[in-house]
Amino acid sequence: MAKGKKYDCRILQDNTGWTAEIIRRATSSRIVVSKKQAGFSTESEAQKWGQSELKLFLLNLEERNKRRSK
Repeated sequence: MAKGKKYDCRILQDNTGWTAEIIRRATSSRIVVSKKQAGFSTESEAQKWGQSELKLFLLNLEERNKRRSK
């Protein structure tokens, strides 16, 4: 995760395949998984899903924050 970035995508490999996670830095040492999808057969599929879902996630978060501020 880049410095100053609160949300990011993390790709992990396990015994059954690849997993993509949308993560949020809660504190300097604590990371919270906001969204997760498992079962990808390749790392590139997981990366593609993670990046697209991160964009959607941030857009939805921005819209929600706008609604709450009104």
